[in-house]
Amino acid sequence: MRHNNLALMAVSEEPNDTRFQKTLALHDWYLGADDWEYPLGGIQMLGKSDAEQIHGEAPRWAGAVAPDMPFEVLAHHAVGFWLCGEDLPRPDNRVTLEDDGRIRLTLDEGNNIEGLQRLRHRLQHMLDHLGMRENRLLSHSIYLHKGMPIGATAHQAGTVRFGTDPASSALDVNCTAHDLDNLYVVDTGFFPSIGAVNPSLTAIANALRVGDHLLERLA
Repeated sequence: MRHNNLALMAVSEEPNDTRFQKTLALHDWYLGADDWEYPLGGIQMLGKSDAEQIHGEAPRWAGAVAPDMPFEVLAHHAVGFWLCGEDLPRPDNRVTLEDDGRIRLTLDEGNNIEGLQRLRHRLQHMLDHLGMRENRLLSHSIYLHKGMPIGATAHQAGTVRFGTDPASSALDVNCTAHDLDNLYVVDTGFFPSIGAVNPSLTAIANALRVGDHLLERLA
């Protein structure tokens, strides 16, 4: 598993003069919304955009939307957001070896995308009320967004999930292999699901928990 990620840049009516943009996060719809009972994910702000970044990342249609607007102007009015949704566990997602030893990654990249898109629409609706549209720069709203490919993945999890049933998990609740009692897995491979936040602190906390188990076992 990985996260379903999307970057969104909104063009504000007012200039964004900050150089080192503060990071704020929004998790109001993490567990669902009034019109969607399933988790949507989280939103956080990105660092300050610059002209070179926008030029390199903007979709091709951006030039048609604002053909006379320099990228420097866009950057000066830009506010960036990072949206993170959950990639649900699927049995078909796996890492295998080819006959020649090459690693093969099988991943459903269209998994649980609707929740992420609903989160994006909610963010855009919220920004519409904060001066991000009908502004002096453009005659209509503009939100440049881009889904992140597998190459942009920063958090990987799963493949050796833990559980109580050897038929549906590789590890027991103490992250010991069901069939090999001196093999432990304490990275994010034990995750049965990844959620929509950075998994590092959870992995660290679990490793400490397993460490306590080992101390007790070997005492």
